[in-house]
Amino acid sequence: MRLYAYWRSSCSWRVRIALEHKGLAYEVRSIHLREGEQRSDDYAGVNTLQQVPVLEWEEGALTRRLTQSLAILHFLEDAYPEKALVPADAWARARAWEHAEIVNAGIQPLQNFATLLLVDSLGGDKVAHARGVIAKGLGAMEKLAKETAGAYLVGDRPSVADVCLVPQLYNARRFDVDVDAYPTLLRAEARCASLPAFQAAHPDRQPDAPSAEPS
Repeated sequence: MRLYAYWRSSCSWRVRIALEHKGLAYEVRSIHLREGEQRSDDYAGVNTLQQVPVLEWEEGALTRRLTQSLAILHFLEDAYPEKALVPADAWARARAWEHAEIVNAGIQPLQNFATLLLVDSLGGDKVAHARGVIAKGLGAMEKLAKETAGAYLVGDRPSVADVCLVPQLYNARRFDVDVDAYPTLLRAEARCASLPAFQAAHPDRQPDAPSAEPS
């Protein structure tokens, strides 16, 4: 498998966690978003939307490519169910995806690099905007987690909820959001930090991670 990714892309990070958790071998193909590598003609042939991540693999004579992090997570769960990242119970499984979608649809796209460039171009305060949408979304997750959490965000095993939470808390800290307001989320994050899959997937451990990069 090949993963087209950027070291600090939270969407790429989610997929790395899942691949590591399931013990799947993969090669990282770095796409440097800050340098605009995603806009190249070559990469447009990989992903017409020119975003990361993309998961690519061979099936016989076919090359398969899948974009969008949650679509990739769904595929990995179906294709490699042995080390599941979704609960067995249907209700708990739906709640795990609910957490994941709060991040995927309700937070991350509203504070990503492209959105903040647009906010800035329109004369807005991009940092204040990012803080506001992150705080609102994490607040919703904290409230939901009071109903769903065990040792992790949903029950006592890591799930897609935690896979999406951990990168989003990283982004929250980048924008100086007061994450102490979300103690249930922080407890789940601390549990995840002890797991080898989450450790291996961390941005600082990626081959394209610089020693320091401005925000």
